[in-house]
Amino acid sequence: MKNKPLIETNPHLKVPAKYRKALITNVASSTAVETGASVESIACILAESRKPLPVKKTGSSAR
Repeated sequence: MKNKPLIETNPHLKVPAKYRKALITNVASSTAVETGASVESIACILAESRKPLPVKKTGSSAR
């Protein structure tokens, strides 16, 4: 049986905009706990820092 990459099987990763937003929220939340800054301020910095890169699909798993 051929294994598909996670990017193709996980519905949360299929839409790059939703993935990027969830990633920013996750990183901002974790960073806020560590630094004491607000989640909103960190999320704004992360969202403005650069445009999202397209998700690269590879032929095989990285594992």
